[in-house]
Amino acid sequence: MKSDSDKQLETRNIKPTAMRELVLKVLSEQSAAISLADLEQKFDKADKVTLYRTLKTFEENKLIHSIDDGTGSVKYAMCQDNCHCDPEDLHVHFFCTKCQQTYCLKEIPIPQINLPSNFIQETSNMLVKGVCANCK
Repeated sequence: MKSDSDKQLETRNIKPTAMRELVLKVLSEQSAAISLADLEQKFDKADKVTLYRTLKTFEENKLIHSIDDGTGSVKYAMCQDNCHCDPEDLHVHFFCTKCQQTYCLKEIPIPQINLPSNFIQETSNMLVKGVCANCK
């Protein structure tokens, strides 16, 4: 019988491995986005390159998305099950200036941008900075 993580990986055409399942478990448990450095701290003896490749595989297959929150360290968070990371799937992110956490605000889509003709949107990033509910 396949585990939920195996099913989740296979749905996104990702071959399940022990490391991928462990990384997926950690990412699924996060309430805020997580950086590669944060992920490394959760795995004592994991190779940084293996963790990075796992994140890139997850991102390429739209299991997670990356967030540039202006801290100089890319953060990663789970995509919703029906997400294809198309412009209409993108949502606002919130960076707390007190606790330095980055949150996905999945219920708030990025507004539609009316681009000039011959411009094609591939992705967008909208970041709001302030104080989160936990730090208020």
